[in-house]
Amino acid sequence: MYFFEWGAWEASLIPEEERKKDARTQKLRKKICTYESDEEEGMAAAKLRASETPKSRGPVYVFNNRILEIRSGMFEEKRGLISIVSATIIFLIINGFIGITAGTIWTTDYYYSEGAIATGYLWMAIGLTILTLPTTWFYLKYCLRFTRLEMFTSRHLLIRFNRITQQVYLHRPSYCGGIVTLPWEGVTSSGSADKYAVAGGIGVPLALCWSPPFTGTLRTEVAWVGKSANHQGEIRDEWEFIRRFMDEGPEGLPRPRITSHFPWPWQAFTPQFEGVTHYFRNASKLIKVGLVLISPAFLIIGTGHWLSLLLCWKPRWPKIIRQAGMPGKPVPPLTTLADYPPHIQQRLRENAHLWAVRPGQRPEKKPRKVSRIRKADPKPS
Repeated sequence: MYFFEWGAWEASLIPEEERKKDARTQKLRKKICTYESDEEEGMAAAKLRASETPKSRGPVYVFNNRILEIRSGMFEEKRGLISIVSATIIFLIINGFIGITAGTIWTTDYYYSEGAIATGYLWMAIGLTILTLPTTWFYLKYCLRFTRLEMFTSRHLLIRFNRITQQVYLHRPSYCGGIVTLPWEGVTSSGSADKYAVAGGIGVPLALCWSPPFTGTLRTEVAWVGKSANHQGEIRDEWEFIRRFMDEGPEGLPRPRITSHFPWPWQAFTPQFEGVTHYFRNASKLIKVGLVLISPAFLIIGTGHWLSLLLCWKPRWPKIIRQAGMPGKPVPPLTTLADYPPHIQQRLRENAHLWAVRPGQRPEKKPRKVSRIRKADPKPS
């Protein structure tokens, strides 16, 4: 599911008029503003050793002396819900057109053979036309964009680390920001220290972040790497594996299991349990019984997940990125604002202040003054 990445990209392009209407978003922006001191601390922490047991839980697609490629994206374990709804709508639309075609053919054949109009077939064709055509128009105009978050698109979001060029590449569909080339220098990580952990590392993947001074696109780039974690220790191990690969090389790192891009069924069902195995293991007997009772729901979502994988295609990198780091091959240029169409550039410029890093240090929080109303002394009896 590419819902998170799609939402982040849409938030970067939202017009100012629409943004001002949402007062809640405005307040949230003020709270999450970043200062230069925050960036310096985050980058410094990203250069330190975070774990003594580096390990990638994957899925890893490529691992050699030059590149490390891992699955990326948030909410992979929830992929399948949109696919089930979309497949149902598409199935009904296809059957509608089949019914229209069949009704028209039967009406025509009956007229030529009997010399009369078969009103039953005719009304069936007219009724299905009235239902199917508006439904198809509504789906293509308003719903197809959501279907493409799971179907008819790249099978996975990918992140590729190239230790020779010291670059990081994000593979995303164009409606989620497209393929981006970022510098390794400037990255901050949710696994570098506990203070940067997201949700305590429970149920979320490793998060990597690049601020606007390093992205060249006037917006912050965030990548979610690998599987959802059960605790912060798994996040630290994943990050340390990546950090050592980029800074020190693959020597001494445990070789990860390489995953195929082919959509095997277990690649759709196992993600349903990412980030929750620790919870299952320590759950009470009552909760375990409840989980057994709702297990058909996991089966349904897993089936939708597999359907989405089957109806997607293997992501393919541009030639310059595939050859990056090879002897005599050019180094891919970093992504800049000029790589986007003019109307996208204009929107990113207009919203650049939302992601800008403020100069100086973050001001210290002032202690809250708690005012207590003194109760009136009781009157003497």
